[in-house]
Amino acid sequence: MTNKNITTDHITRRQFTAGLSSTAVAAVILPARQAAAKTILTPEHALAPRIMGDENATITVTEYFSMTCGHCGNFHRRTFPEVKSELIDTGKIKFELKAFPLNGVALRAHALVRALPIDAYFPMVDILLDEQKTWVGATDQIAALKTYARQAGISGSAFDEIMENRPFLEAVYSMQQTANERFKVESTPSFVVNETHKFSGAVSFKEFVKQLENFSV
Repeated sequence: MTNKNITTDHITRRQFTAGLSSTAVAAVILPARQAAAKTILTPEHALAPRIMGDENATITVTEYFSMTCGHCGNFHRRTFPEVKSELIDTGKIKFELKAFPLNGVALRAHALVRALPIDAYFPMVDILLDEQKTWVGATDQIAALKTYARQAGISGSAFDEIMENRPFLEAVYSMQQTANERFKVESTPSFVVNETHKFSGAVSFKEFVKQLENFSV
């Protein structure tokens, strides 16, 4: 669905618990912290491409995702590791992430990761999707995000500045509007291949590859 309201909304489920001490979490957070010397709050930085893979790959897959979408979290936990190892790391495709926030909390989570230096973007997306049930299920989701931001080296005041920077938030949100107008994206996750073919859902790796058959993977 599409939500054009960019105000903060809280979805109360259970109290946030800051279980950030595991080795797996630290392995992702620490690179983000090292890169996050400062946040960059320009619309141009918000809209800059976030792409992984060989720049010479002839196939570009763009995923439109919402940080609070359970299907997006499932795709990134279950399917994306194989997509990365078998398709991205081998140079067969390059993979771009674009924001398609379905609510105000998702918008602010996207703003948080896009305010980081680009090198820290993917590590922070990984941790927020891996830990999605924890912060999305928190009583105060914004406070939960703030805890993760601190782990990435973002001060409380810097976090508040991201959350209150309307031009930056609007730039992030504009990706959803563009995707809807240009590719008729209405749900997440949705994937657009070379700007000509769209498919949606938390698909398996086998189905993901099948969708690329006409592009000579």
